[in-house]
Parts: sequence; C-alpha cells; structure tokens
Amino acid sequence: MIDPLSEVLRSVRLTGGIFLDARFTAPWSVHTQIVAEDCVTFAVKPSLLIAYHFVIAGKFLLSVDSEPTVEVRAGEIVLLPRNDVHTLASDAGLVPTNARHLIQPSPDGGLAKIMHGGGGEPAQIVCGFLGSEETYNPLIAALPRVLKLDIREGVARDWIEASVRYAAGELTAGRFASSNLMSRLSELLFVEAMRQYSVTYTDQDGGWLKGIADPKIGRALASIHHNVGLPWSAESLAREVSMSRSAFVDRFTTLIGVPPIRYLTIWRLQAAKVSLRETRKPIDQIAEEVGYGSGEAFSPAFRREFGLAPARWRQR
Repeated sequence: MIDPLSEVLRSVRLTGGIFLDARFTAPWSVHTQIVAEDCVTFAVKPSLLIAYHFVIAGKFLLSVDSEPTVEVRAGEIVLLPRNDVHTLASDAGLVPTNARHLIQPSPDGGLAKIMHGGGGEPAQIVCGFLGSEETYNPLIAALPRVLKLDIREGVARDWIEASVRYAAGELTAGRFASSNLMSRLSELLFVEAMRQYSVTYTDQDGGWLKGIADPKIGRALASIHHNVGLPWSAESLAREVSMSRSAFVDRFTTLIGVPPIRYLTIWRLQAAKVSLRETRKPIDQIAEEVGYGSGEAFSPAFRREFGLAPARWRQR
C-alpha cells in the first residue's frame, strides 16, 4: 500500500527565492517577518509563505513568542513554517531594531543587504522564502513554528548548501538564479525539513504525522491516498480500519485536524491540481480519476477551493 507521506511529498510544488544578504557584528538584534513584497522580484504570489535563514558564518539566537529560543550556527538553516514575526540576535536581552529599516536595496536589482552591529563577533545570514499556491497542505500544517535543520547531516546536504551559496552569489552580482534552480532548492529544503522532523517529532506533537503513526488512522490515510478515486464515505473508511463510524471520525479529526471527508475533498482537489499542471488530460477524465463522477460536479468544487475553474487554473 502507498505510503501517504511519500504521496504528499510527491504532490508538493514550491516556489522560492533568496532576497537578503545580512551581515551583522555583535551586539545586534533585529525583528522581522517575510512579506509579500519580498517575493515580487521572483514574480510569485504564494498563498503560504515559509521564511528561512541560512547561516553562512557565525551564529545567532532566534526567538518567536511562546517558543523556546533557538541557537542557529554556521551550516544550519532555520525555517518558520507559520511565517511568524521573529527576532534574530547575537545575545539574549538586547532591544531589537526593525530589520526593514536597515535594508539597503541593491542599485542594480541584485541581492539587498543589511550591514549592522557593534563591531564584535561577525555573523552572515542569507534570508529566503518558500512559497506554495496551496491554501492548505497537511505537511506544512504539521510542522512546528520553528524548525532548525543541519544540512551538513542531510541526505541532500551538498546540493542544498552549494545551491544556496550559488543563488546568493548570483543575486549579489546582480544576476537572477534560474527559477528552476530556486524551485528545486525550495522543494529539497522542504523535503529535508520533513525528513528530519518526521524522525524527531514526539507523542506530544499533534497533526498529520501523528495521524500517519496511528495504526488505524494511518491505514485510512494510506487507503485514501492509494485509491483517491473510490467513492469513500466516513462509513466505508471506518469499515476499512475496523472501527465504528463515530469513533473513527472522532479519532481522525483529533489527529489530523479536519474530518475525514473534508480531508478527502482537499486531497482529491490537490491530486487534480497535479494532473492539471503536469498532464494534458481532459478535465472530465481528471474529474473521474479523483472521485468526481463528471466535470459538472468537479468544476464547482475546484472553483470553491481555489477561486478559478479548472480550465482557467490550467491556463495561468
């Protein structure tokens, strides 16, 4: 049976970009958040934004309200899957400055810069974003507010580190790194984040990954992802995993965060988006493959979720 984690990873399509080269000397402290204007250079308007910072040299402390402070060192990347306002600092207890007030735009359209601090220990940080067109993705929703990756330990470490450095160098020189490179880098960063987090999350963590680990709900998720076009109902999914309907719906909703039929609808429409983007299949055929009997039933559901009819969405 298909592993739902692999299936959802396969469906993820991300854009991304690097927009800032920040160089600090201790003591320093800034607060910031990625905004839509940071993505304009890359001609994308993502519905979901994940901020990230890659430490080229030195170290810093990152803090988000109600979360433990995280130390990030050279060779590590920290992601903020909720794109929270956050503070970066050389030490605890410093009063932060608004990073927006420190940004120096490049006169030739290259990478913007920050040069700031008191002349002490240096730190160099490359700031970027991952973006998704999807308003909901179960994997992104499963990630914590702050996630640190040591790319030196990852399976794609050499490619990721080389690509980040190359893209930053190209932008610093006033040249754009290719959109294909940035998209591939974005997707690899996300997969690496999921790979590392999936082996470290605990029973106290909720969400989609905990659902996969549950013997009953994990089987239901695998059934949905393996046969998304079948006429599933809450009753038939409950029978599939030998549970009563009410117990199944309660357990699924508690672990996944949405009821099973809502999850099924989301996944059917995400699967349809993949087919619309990557194939030239007729819309009626796609509708049938993802569990809608006809284009007449599929098109209104797609429009409600994504704001465009399938044909219009494909033509963008």
